[in-house]
Order: sequence, then structure tokens, then C-alpha cells
Amino acid sequence: MTTKKTFAATVVGVSATMIMLLATASCSRQQDGVEETGEKDAASVEQQSVTVKGSDTMVHLASAWAEAFMGENPNVDVSVTGGGSGTGIAALLNGTTDICMASRKMKQKETDLAAGKGIEPTEFIVARDGIAVVVNPANPIDALTLEQIRKIYIGEYSNWNKVGGPDEKIVVLSRESSSGTYVFFQKNVLQKQDYRQDARLMPATSSIIQSVSADKGGIGYVGLGYAVEAADKVKMLGVKVDKDAAPVVPSEKTVDSGEYSIARPLQLYSAGQPQQAAKSFIDFCLSPEGQKIVRQTGYVPIK
Repeated sequence: MTTKKTFAATVVGVSATMIMLLATASCSRQQDGVEETGEKDAASVEQQSVTVKGSDTMVHLASAWAEAFMGENPNVDVSVTGGGSGTGIAALLNGTTDICMASRKMKQKETDLAAGKGIEPTEFIVARDGIAVVVNPANPIDALTLEQIRKIYIGEYSNWNKVGGPDEKIVVLSRESSSGTYVFFQKNVLQKQDYRQDARLMPATSSIIQSVSADKGGIGYVGLGYAVEAADKVKMLGVKVDKDAAPVVPSEKTVDSGEYSIARPLQLYSAGQPQQAAKSFIDFCLSPEGQKIVRQTGYVPIK
């Protein structure tokens, strides 16, 4: 009788042990499954990248957008580089950038080239900008007419005394021909005439700011955001549409109202409809937060 009880107890003990081992194994498998699932979830949040290239006018703005966007989307890396609108459009059509920044509309030859490659560019107007005409702070001139600016830039006027200023040589500074601002200024201010031969073509807006601030005879044109930021280095001129008109200084208010005559939209282009992270970035630029950054950086919001 004692032997039977001992045997039964042994069987019960073994069964309990087996149950505990099975339960432990099951729990372990569940924990492993959770860990594996967690690893898979982490891996599914892949790091993405967006390249943005083009207009030097827009680099400051796009960099501010990129910083804020990446702060909200740590899995996306946004790289912003300048080089000019033409350079950005070429990169878009060559497939070497996701988004192109352009301070001018695409030219017909560019859209034809895109069509030849089976690309249908999509345009997004993301801000407005006034092109500020700037001089050295020591220059007593405070305003010029559009006609006077044109004559300075095509070479008819070479001394500041021609426009009521000191007997000082005018040093004309311009962006390079790949710049959308160069193209816009030539079309809308120079009336499609050629820039003077001795105009100094600068590789970036910052170069114009630096040169004008260092030369009392200098004159240049830059995006409004850059002019506002460099207010201690250069002086923005008022622009008069004709000699009898009141001068208008570029600002958010005068650009938005249309009072300031040298103004244009700023665009982003994608090759076809933007996808994934590129779409999210453009959506952010057009969002209330993105448009707030437009104002903070000295440009004019569209919303």
C-alpha cells in the first residue's frame, strides 16, 4: 500500500514538473515573439532621404523647412543645396534630385526636354518673394526708378552722379545666368536687354551681400529674405515705377498687396506627383506651420 502511494505521488510530481516546463517554454516563446515583433517594427521604420536642389534664393527658406520637418520626422533626412534654378531643374530631369527649388517658372525648352524623357513636372507655388535692390549703407541714394535701375544694369549709367548720387563709379553685381533671379530680373527689369559686360556675376546671393557691403559704389539684387537678414550690411532701395510715383520698399505687406513691382512666386517642382517622404515634405511646406516659417525667414506666405 505504501509503495502504491509513493508511486502515485511520484507520477503527480513528474506531471506537475512537466506542466511547469511546458508553461515556461510557452512563456519563453511568447517573450521571444514579442522581442522579434518589436525588432521587426523597429526595422519597418526605415530611414528615408529627400534631396532638394536649386534656387539660391530659396536655400535659406528650404533649410529652415528641412530642419523643422526633420524634427517632426526623425526617420527622414532632407538635404538642401543651391546652385541656381536652372541647375535644380536640370538635376530634376536627370533624376539626381527629388525636389527642385525654382525662383522662376520652367522654360519651354525645359518642359520639352522633360516630355522627351517621359517626365511630367508638377509645380507647387510655396511662397512669394520680392527682389530687393541693395546698395552700400554709405550710399546716400534711397530710391531709384525702374528705368534708372535698367540703365544702370545695361550700361547706360556708370556713375552714381547720373542718378543724383556722388561722383562714384557704379559697381554692378548680378547673379550668374543659371540663377532664376538673374532670368527674372533680366526679363522684368531690364526688359530682356543684356546685362552690361562689366557686371560682376556672383555665384550666390551671399556673395552679392558681401560685395555690396564692402564697396561704397556697389549695387546688387537679392531675395527679400536675404536683404532683411543683412539689414546691417546693405540698404534696400525704394523702387518707383516711374519718376512721378512714390518709392516702394519691399516688405511682406508691399509684396502681398502688389505695390512692390519686382516680385515673383517661388516654386517647388517634382518629377510627376511626389511620393512618400518627398510628398510629406512638400505638404509640410504648404501647411500652416510651413507657411509660418515662410514669414519668419523674411518671405511672403501664400496662405
